[in-house]
Amino acid sequence: MAIHQHFSEHCMHRTNSPIIIALDFPQPKQALDLVHRLEQQHCRVKVGHELFTRGGTALVETLVNQGIEVFLDLKFHDIPNTVAQACKAAAELGVWMINVHALGGRTMLIRAHEALAAYSQRPLLIAVTVLTSLDEDDLYALGLHGTLDENVLRLARLTHACELDGIVCSPHEIHTIRREINDNFVLVTPGIRPAHAQQNDQKRVMTPQEALQAGSNYLVIGRPITAAADPLQALQEIEASL
Repeated sequence: MAIHQHFSEHCMHRTNSPIIIALDFPQPKQALDLVHRLEQQHCRVKVGHELFTRGGTALVETLVNQGIEVFLDLKFHDIPNTVAQACKAAAELGVWMINVHALGGRTMLIRAHEALAAYSQRPLLIAVTVLTSLDEDDLYALGLHGTLDENVLRLARLTHACELDGIVCSPHEIHTIRREINDNFVLVTPGIRPAHAQQNDQKRVMTPQEALQAGSNYLVIGRPITAAADPLQALQEIEASL
């Protein structure tokens, strides 16, 4: 099966930056305006539920056609066949990375991995472990006993065993995971806040420098850049700090 043509074009514009800017806007125009203000070669972008629901595949294709690497953050979590088909649909949009929920279970993870195997240039496939908005009290209320580290590591091991490329985790779990899983396992970390920034609704945060030093591969950063008076300057200051 041939991958969507735009994917091979967009691969030619890969950036070395570890920063993924979260385009958490209610309207596509706001997201596109921000991308226009930034120097796109300096970053990748994340399109999540709200923006995708508003802008749909047309927005994703617009970004991809501009040579921007897109992390489609829809956290697929459903029966295995549904998730596998969703992963194929995302791959054919030409996105750089997609994710699923590790709590979907072994069969779902394996089917998601298998769904992308036929693509010569497939997107990275990662799994969400425990959302960074949750703490141990939240896990206990959900019936997930044990510490945050224990739950995240359990899901990371499952994801690795199912041959996915990596996981989304809090920067506070990086050390635990790196002790047991090799460096080729990609760690994507939200909850990244420069020292001067507010935590907002994130409970497990770390500065960009700390997260990279701990072993993160990619840093998801939203409001410290997107809500800044000068987003490009905010991005450049974070890059300079790295």
